[in-house]
Amino acid sequence: MGEVAKLKGEFEKRNAKVIALSVDGVESHQGWIGDIEETQGTGVNYPIIADDDKKVSDLYGMIHPNADAKVTVRTVFLIDPNRKLRLTITYPPSTGRNFQEILRVLDSLQLTDNYSVATPVNWKDGEDVVVSPKIPTEEERSKSSPRV
Repeated sequence: MGEVAKLKGEFEKRNAKVIALSVDGVESHQGWIGDIEETQGTGVNYPIIADDDKKVSDLYGMIHPNADAKVTVRTVFLIDPNRKLRLTITYPPSTGRNFQEILRVLDSLQLTDNYSVATPVNWKDGEDVVVSPKIPTEEERSKSSPRV
């Protein structure tokens, strides 16, 4: 949660909002928010949903099948402005999330939504992209688009 707080500017650059969901109650949040501030040097600067009855996390399948449902939610959703679910990643409880990958996917989705392109394996913002097979390459190059 501290890493996400540190990346707030990166999410804002992409016009993306962050919200967390925890299977702990609000009182517990207050305790570990203090721990995050002390150990990671940042405050939690986004909303946290207290899902201590697990209604939300169970409804959306957010708890990894091998996880203790009382311990952690490790699922990340990317939802677009039209409220369409674009990405779901559920990490095992022993594995931390990779927010550089989340930002990379967000960049890819925003790019490919605006141009008729796809991003290749291990693509990073600013690298070459692939023209959609539906569009002639020269037609796409004539647009103000990323490197093709």
